[in-house]
Amino acid sequence: MILFDKVTKKYPGTTRPALDAIDLNIQRGEFVFLVGASGSGKSSCLRMMIKEDKPTRGSIHVLGQDLGTVSSRKVPYFRRKLGVVFQDFRLLPNKTVFDNVAFTLQVIGKSRGFIQEAVPDVLKMVGLAGKSARYPHELSGGEQQRVAIARAIVNKPALLLADEPTGNLDPATSAGIMALLEAINASGTTVVVATHAADFVDQMKKRVVELSAGVIVRDERESGYGKTAAIPIQKAAGAEGTKPTTGSTKRPAASKASPTTKIMTIADAPQVMSQTDAFERLPRFADTSDIALDPVPGMPDPFSPEVDAEIDESTDMNTLMYDMLDSGVVPRVPTSENSLPITQRLRAQAQRRSKSADDDSQNVGPVQ
Repeated sequence: MILFDKVTKKYPGTTRPALDAIDLNIQRGEFVFLVGASGSGKSSCLRMMIKEDKPTRGSIHVLGQDLGTVSSRKVPYFRRKLGVVFQDFRLLPNKTVFDNVAFTLQVIGKSRGFIQEAVPDVLKMVGLAGKSARYPHELSGGEQQRVAIARAIVNKPALLLADEPTGNLDPATSAGIMALLEAINASGTTVVVATHAADFVDQMKKRVVELSAGVIVRDERESGYGKTAAIPIQKAAGAEGTKPTTGSTKRPAASKASPTTKIMTIADAPQVMSQTDAFERLPRFADTSDIALDPVPGMPDPFSPEVDAEIDESTDMNTLMYDMLDSGVVPRVPTSENSLPITQRLRAQAQRRSKSADDDSQNVGPVQ
């Protein structure tokens, strides 16, 4: 069914190959788990099985065909014999559940009558018989994955490949998906699943092929996930007895705190906050509500008759607060106008200043 013969895959820009001269033989009707840490080569294996990628060296045979001899034009026809389930579902959002599953049959040219019979049957098999008219966004994650599985098996493929089919699902939903894959395998379809779901691998007791750094390190029948599939944990450089702990999921014990060091827990947080409250350190001020403020004297109206009567006719203009209006650009009030009342003199000065401001804004110079 599947044969890897000394397959090596090296991606550009990397020093270590993703797969390093591996040999793998999967027989028809088997259920195989590919396990291993992230980056161990599981996804690379699946991509080469569907000819989405090709090996750097070695040969791959799938369903009796040497994939090295399959041209790009014939790849779509080769993939019709396969079913592929992805972690992210890859459903068509604008199509119903029925149409998503039927789309696979439409692409390969099946008749409308065949589609009308096959789609309801496969939806019933995956437990979605009453949801054929719904759209993907109206389904839960587990239901969307069931639609993806239905789409993959509606054409009754000889081989079903699943890449982390339970990666985005809760444990209860994942158990249902695994049971469904087991039922599909019982019907005669060869199933290959790449997964990190250790619990289900241990429970189902199927064939387990473990990859580590691109090399097959274990191939056992009726086996479990195992301890060596965990990511190796190494001690810090320079530590006592520095050795990689490959082959064990046991994590190193937490370092002990020194006798003078107290590790704060969540229970200690309220006590610490009460001792270090910034508001407690702020200075306290006496009540200032009884302090009387000096009244602000009012500003007299220079144009009122009372002010006009109080100012002597001989008062120098420079002694008035309005002298600030005279910036040297506007000439002072002519001496001939000193005989006028103070109110009229101030108005005349204001008019001259206004005229000067208009001239300045037009850049025509001061009024002479």
